[in-house]
Amino acid sequence: MGRVTSRYRVVRMADGVAASRSDTVAAEEPLEIRVAGRPLTVTMRTPGDDFDLARGFLVSEGVVSADSDIAAIRYCAGATADGVNTYNVLDVLLDDGVVAPDPSLERNFYTTSSCGLCGKASLEAVRTISKWHVDRDPLRLNVATIATLPEKLRAAQRVFDRTGGLHAAALFDADGQLLCVREDVGRHNAVDKVIGWALDAGHLPLSGTTLMVSGRASFELVQKAVMAGLPALAAVSAPSSLAVDLAREMGLTLIGFLRGSSMNIYSGVERICADRDESADTDRRQAI
Repeated sequence: MGRVTSRYRVVRMADGVAASRSDTVAAEEPLEIRVAGRPLTVTMRTPGDDFDLARGFLVSEGVVSADSDIAAIRYCAGATADGVNTYNVLDVLLDDGVVAPDPSLERNFYTTSSCGLCGKASLEAVRTISKWHVDRDPLRLNVATIATLPEKLRAAQRVFDRTGGLHAAALFDADGQLLCVREDVGRHNAVDKVIGWALDAGHLPLSGTTLMVSGRASFELVQKAVMAGLPALAAVSAPSSLAVDLAREMGLTLIGFLRGSSMNIYSGVERICADRDESADTDRRQAI
């Protein structure tokens, strides 16, 4: 739809010299997700992969767990008073027998691009029970493989190259092969788009895979990973305390400050295999 970026005239200041130039910025527009015509949530996102975003959001909320749970997704024609289709309103039709979400007073479904969790009333409200148990996933990751993920993610960020203003999330297999990458102004949206892609492709649960994100690892991103059956989450920046607590509770491997061969392993260190002898590896685990 050509709405991922916008062009503006700006004044560039460098070394005391001002010059007019054109600049590309990432687009940000609201997306309203409806279920059977009933408004459910509004999120600020970068247009593109909207159906995946809706699918991933419903997985994260525990509404669906298989592509067959969704009968149809469509943009709403006549979304405005003058009947124009803005491509900013989606309606999801669930399959027969799938219980529709109830937007109760405990959940404010308006979310911003920077925080998809701000409307949650309490931690208990977001500790949704996943259909899958990531603590049982047999995934093993080599340190050398993990070290390659940030560079691979960065190389796949095509819109970031033009704007410098997008988060990204990417899915990798155990050998470090890139399976899917999505960009968005909201890191939680980027993750939902990846999960939505996986749902549509019939890949849930995402066992044996690692989710790599370009920013920090929040509680919400850990929750989304667990809900999708992802056993490992890696971030280039820091995790929050709640993210670490939830990862340890659910048995998810959580890696932060992943920059080259340097990383902090906050949870699930038993999945990490280093290029060293077994006794040294045992000592390392005990120290952690």
